[in-house]
Amino acid sequence: MIHPLLHLIATRPNLLAEHAEAYAELAAEEFGQVASAWKLRLALQVVGAGLVAVSAVLAGVAVMLWAVTPPSEMHAPWALVVAPLTPLVVALGCIARAGKPGDTSFVQLREQMRADLVMLRDVSAT
Repeated sequence: MIHPLLHLIATRPNLLAEHAEAYAELAAEEFGQVASAWKLRLALQVVGAGLVAVSAVLAGVAVMLWAVTPPSEMHAPWALVVAPLTPLVVALGCIARAGKPGDTSFVQLREQMRADLVMLRDVSAT
């Protein structure tokens, strides 16, 4: 007796082609999702790094202004602290968001492959 899978391939090759096409579509869809998640993480990391640099520059400017301005003439000393902290807080938020683990890659594709393997084992056993 011929194996049921070989019999199916020999008698109805179009089913194998349709199944392979469905796998390709599923892989392409999941790859697109993973790629967009990677792009988002990269963008958040780049923005976070840029904002850390901006915060460092503003902190340097604040220190220089504090050093050259007499305390009696400082109208808003709190601004020397708030100016560098604002981009730093946003940067930390971006970096924290980029560091969160995303969805597990190719979950649907793995589940489909497992289901197909179970089906093949069942067909082989009978």
